Amino acid sequence: MRRRLKAGSAGARPPPDPEKARLAAVKLLARRDFAKGELAARLREAGYPPDAVAAVIADLAQERILDDTRFASQFVAYHVQRGQGPRRIALELAQRGLGPSQIEIALAAGPDWGARAREVRIRRFGPGIPDSWAEKAKQGRFLQYRGFSSDHIRSALGPDFESEDPP
Repeated sequence: MRRRLKAGSAGARPPPDPEKARLAAVKLLARRDFAKGELAARLREAGYPPDAVAAVIADLAQERILDDTRFASQFVAYHVQRGQGPRRIALELAQRGLGPSQIEIALAAGPDWGARAREVRIRRFGPGIPDSWAEKAKQGRFLQYRGFSSDHIRSALGPDFESEDPP
């Protein structure tokens, strides 16, 4: 038979110590880089009080241990290598709490997205230009899923993407 503990009884957890919030943040940062918003959310989920979380985030940012610009730059570089396009990367950065201006700056420092879309297409489908509309559509959907814009997709599929005749 289970016994339920009432609030304030011996089995209830005390609120976390604010100094432990910093330790938890540093442990998370030791594994990988985080955006400020993402790290704050993780700490709040762990049960640390919002005022302690805000203080820890501010301290780590002031010490340049936590830097959204560096995080965004590294995030873009990693996801470019995985073959993802700017739209998908921007969406994931926004989900991690970065602002539109930070995302725009990080993506502008990225590669030539049209050339990158061509490289991703060639890696997946080979060097030949698609010879049928069905194949063009298939490759276009693949690039769209990866996060490339229609301009990048047109660039990757060749100048005659809009025509139905093979090149």
